[in-house]
Amino acid sequence: MGLPKNSGIDIRCKYEKGNRNLITDVPGIKVGHVTLIDEGKGIHTGVTAILPHSENIFQKKVMAATSVINGFGKSAGLIQIDELGTIESPIIMTNTFGVGTALNAVTKYMLEVNEDIGNTTGTVNCVVTECNDSELNDIRGMHINEEDVIGAIRNCSDIFEEGGVGAGTGMVCMGIKGGIGSASRIVNCDNHNYTIGAILMSNYGVSGNLMIDGKRVDTRNIPESESEKGSVIIVLGTDLPLNERQLRRVAKRATVALARTGSYLGNGSGDIAISFSTSNIVPHYSEKDIIETKMFHDGAMDKIFEATAEVVEEAVISSLYHGEYVKGIRGKEVYGLHEYL
Repeated sequence: MGLPKNSGIDIRCKYEKGNRNLITDVPGIKVGHVTLIDEGKGIHTGVTAILPHSENIFQKKVMAATSVINGFGKSAGLIQIDELGTIESPIIMTNTFGVGTALNAVTKYMLEVNEDIGNTTGTVNCVVTECNDSELNDIRGMHINEEDVIGAIRNCSDIFEEGGVGAGTGMVCMGIKGGIGSASRIVNCDNHNYTIGAILMSNYGVSGNLMIDGKRVDTRNIPESESEKGSVIIVLGTDLPLNERQLRRVAKRATVALARTGSYLGNGSGDIAISFSTSNIVPHYSEKDIIETKMFHDGAMDKIFEATAEVVEEAVISSLYHGEYVKGIRGKEVYGLHEYL
């Protein structure tokens, strides 16, 4: 997955790709989709779920951080991540008007698998992210339901599709078909290989601005948009031993990839990155006041930053590469990247 070797697209690739070239190359991470399409009703939407690891995420939280690159967004759960530095639920991607439904659904899921939540312990901070898919989807119809969200969680696997699937079904990026993209990179540290993976939902940018490896892609037959009104949600996962401060620094580097691909982070764009490490697990319950975690030497972080920029850039291009022609609501037509290469 990611960009296949025969894609004909060349981008920076200093670091080796993982076996699948997906975020699921990081051990334990899984991704699932539910896709909703009914062309007669103008429905092009869906849900994507990311499980940070295969165990109980509430009982074994992962260290995490966010970077709100531009805050024109309606995501839920980011405040507590920044305060406590952990994620304790699946990460959900959906459309803007699906956030409330998704939040209810993932909360119910967490209650089902954790009888102590809201009973003998506190509540749960569920993470739901969104982009506006109203260019192609009947967003006013609010077609996402709780069963779709639970279904995406249940569908989580090591292998998943990219492009116009799940939450990416109705997304448009720089005038062409956007959606779900993923990639991974291997970084050697102290003679041990670690993985950095990215998954994102591309829905940002101005028509005509797409750049691949520093070269503008000719999309002259697309009417140029006047302003940047979309969004991008980026999730970075790694098995590198990074603490929450370092994960915030990593999340910020997603900005480099957005700029490389043609974004100027416009006023109307909700550009949000979430990063987490599966190496430092924080238990919900602990008999000890002090727990041990590992961190990276800050002086060695440059290779992590570089690999992050590279993996997010490929994930963006992969989301477009796997996109296909769609005729959405109000007759809006978008084409995949293949049409312009």
